[in-house]
Amino acid sequence: MTLISNVQNINIAEYDYPLPDERIAKYPLPERDASKLLVLKDNNISEDHFRSIGEYLPERSVLVFNETKVVRARLQFVKESGAAIEIFCLEPVTGNGDYQLAFSASSPVEWHCLVGNSRRWKEGSLTMSLTIRGIAMQLNAERIEKNDAYSLVRFSWEPAEISFADVLEAAGEIPLPPYLHREAEPSDRERYQTVFAKYEGSVAAPTASLHLTKPLIAKLKEMGHTIEEVTLHVGAGTFRPVATDTIGEHEMHSESIIVKRQTIEHLRDNIDRTIIPVGTTSMRTIESVYWIGMMLLEQGYEERNIHLNQWFPYQDRTSLPSAKKSLEAILKYLDMHHLDALHATTALMIAPSCPIMITKALITNFHQPKSTLLLLVSALIGDKWKEAYQFALDHGFRFLSYGDSCFFMP
Repeated sequence: MTLISNVQNINIAEYDYPLPDERIAKYPLPERDASKLLVLKDNNISEDHFRSIGEYLPERSVLVFNETKVVRARLQFVKESGAAIEIFCLEPVTGNGDYQLAFSASSPVEWHCLVGNSRRWKEGSLTMSLTIRGIAMQLNAERIEKNDAYSLVRFSWEPAEISFADVLEAAGEIPLPPYLHREAEPSDRERYQTVFAKYEGSVAAPTASLHLTKPLIAKLKEMGHTIEEVTLHVGAGTFRPVATDTIGEHEMHSESIIVKRQTIEHLRDNIDRTIIPVGTTSMRTIESVYWIGMMLLEQGYEERNIHLNQWFPYQDRTSLPSAKKSLEAILKYLDMHHLDALHATTALMIAPSCPIMITKALITNFHQPKSTLLLLVSALIGDKWKEAYQFALDHGFRFLSYGDSCFFMP
């Protein structure tokens, strides 16, 4: 199939804007829901605070939360020579890439990792002493393989029956975004985590959800809005800017998604309501679900290891199935394989000209210049993002992960 648009020729320079370092929020506000809220609705832009978000949502909206939990994925080792080596755990090899199996695994485990100060680690094992539940132990790291994208690292420890999740909890640090230019502090363990985080696997928080509090969620439910949960484990690729002139040369990072049968059923049954992902990760998940359903309709239901290619939505087709039909295809697939949830990986790039099939509005933060997340926003609201971002710059909004929020309703 040929591509239906010139999406690959989009020049990333058109998605640039001036972002002074002082406008990047280095720390969160004391109260999560006290952040400012930029509202784009009925083609008008206004300003409020996040705790008032319910006043702008259409009646009986469906909010989609990402339940992923940030893991303490950064491990700091020091060689006998005094050289500091940082190992950043990206994705597990142990457990066939299943994060929950990998975190519950006992010694040894293998992960794909980024290695800081890599040239100083030519051979041998790295060691770290730590204490877990009063037990003194030693963590060892051995590099098995190295390539341009990552290193394959084997971690081992004694007593072997302790889980890798316990090891990371004791030895790891929260992996703050690199643009904050600071080390993680104890307060980040709580604030760089959503109040509903459940499933470990992300190296970055779904930051739009950092504004939510349990009382605010209860208030939204009282107002008649419903909550659906999905899981997308955010990878380090989310911080990678587009380094090529056109997006056709950019290889989109792949991330794991998990969507329960009940969630897919609820989305199908409420497809006529206003479905609003909270964060770009939630939007990427539910839009991926649509395209995976279409992939099943086109290619059949036998494949067990489902992966969505970044360019799949842009292929030349005479028509697209409805969102309801696509979701029903997912449910048929789950029935055939006796599954209670869809497990897949997605490299979906949501850019201008990508059909938006389930999302009706979006709650999100402000994103980096020249990023794929800015392309996603533009796919939903068009060039109006430029006016919104300029409004934010002119009105003292705080940017990026710990910054302020937006509600975009095209």
